[in-house]
Amino acid sequence: MKNGKICFGVIIGTRAYFNSELAKDVRKQLLKTLTDEGYEYIILPEDATPTGSSSIETREDGLKVSAQFREHRDEIDGIIVSLPNFGFEIGIINAISDANLNVPIMVQACDDENDKVDLDSRRDAFCGKISVCNNLYQYGIPFTDTTLHTYSIYSDLLAKDINKFAAVCRVVNGLRHCRIGQIGTRPLGFNTCRASEKLLQRAGITVVPADLSEIIFAAQNIADDDPKLIEKKKCICNYAAVPENYMEKLNLQAKFGVAVENWIEANEVDAVAIQCWDSLEQNYGCAACVTMSMLGDKLIPAACETDIAGAVSMYALMLASGKSPALLDWNNNFAEDRNKCVCTHCGNFPKSFVQNDLKLGPLGVLGRTLGKVKTFGAVYGKATAGEFTFFRISTDDPKGCIKSYLGKGNITNDPYGMDGCIAVTQVDNLQKLMKYICKNGFEHHVAMCRTDVVDVLDEAINTYLGWDIYVHE
Repeated sequence: MKNGKICFGVIIGTRAYFNSELAKDVRKQLLKTLTDEGYEYIILPEDATPTGSSSIETREDGLKVSAQFREHRDEIDGIIVSLPNFGFEIGIINAISDANLNVPIMVQACDDENDKVDLDSRRDAFCGKISVCNNLYQYGIPFTDTTLHTYSIYSDLLAKDINKFAAVCRVVNGLRHCRIGQIGTRPLGFNTCRASEKLLQRAGITVVPADLSEIIFAAQNIADDDPKLIEKKKCICNYAAVPENYMEKLNLQAKFGVAVENWIEANEVDAVAIQCWDSLEQNYGCAACVTMSMLGDKLIPAACETDIAGAVSMYALMLASGKSPALLDWNNNFAEDRNKCVCTHCGNFPKSFVQNDLKLGPLGVLGRTLGKVKTFGAVYGKATAGEFTFFRISTDDPKGCIKSYLGKGNITNDPYGMDGCIAVTQVDNLQKLMKYICKNGFEHHVAMCRTDVVDVLDEAINTYLGWDIYVHE
């Protein structure tokens, strides 16, 4: 990234037989669109190549681009190739292969105007794009296509494709270099939360562990007059309604939240999986839910039951959407409609996911066995109606791979009388999805976000990450 923004390396292709003025126009409009959409870019100066538009043709032109791209390697998140005309694939493929950035690539090509196909006006980019893509395929370089094979550089599709491509870049680059915190061990009763650190590491995902006792010790040693603690208590009260009879627990709850956030900051963690069942309640005296919920609203996804793969799934959705994801159980059937399912968790949904008021209370199930006082800190909230994307990765040790499933649905307004965080969901062909989940050994947890990013994740995983994926329809 550059200045905190997505940065693209830009290549304008051309071919000597065609009017170079077309390339100048495309350069100007493409860079304007990138600026208007809030992106940074790296491109050769206009006078760097003979065409006067920084468009490239020869191998030598391509090596100028690759040298520039290598110089800005740490800034460039993706490469955009634009073809004003047929282009010459030699320069383009040498620029990309010699730079060797290993970032996503998008290939865009321009429409001909069918009443302007004289020698001064024709483009032939429709054909040239096939040649560029053929070379990328020969070199084993994955790339992203645009919505239409060609379109005008002035089309609204350009901004839409660039924005989608930017999201793909965030997912691919983010997952290849992310750090997932693991606070505590997997609870004894949750074999389903097992995951292979080694398979994740092969994909660039580092697991950063901490014993739960370290966090508890840090929380217990936070002074009552610590400014962070005072601010955290205010934040919790503004975040969710706290019943008067539990206000005395607020100090304990806030100390845990501060300790977790301090550890996350110190270890540069992107998402976290926390042992919330039931050591924290037994040995410290509160639930982890509101801490995880508030982390999620800060775009630091937090998964229950030390579900590392669940945290990765949440982080992928956050990268794709820029929105707070939640981790849910596929939990209860809805007998009136077999395409509906009640998805829930004890109380970890971020407020921006619920899109409704929240209140705090004790955990439901654990509260019955451990007592309500020890289990305070669960978030209660019912998610409002709207679309969502669901996503789950799993590490499959027998097959030696990361596998995943992906799809979309709608949260409904159907009432459901259960405590905790509730989302009544509707997914087309839900029974088919459940069969796939069961037959292929997926976990009961699923990550969701409140928008449609199916195409983004499908492209990121299929084209660039190479994980097994089932896209549900």
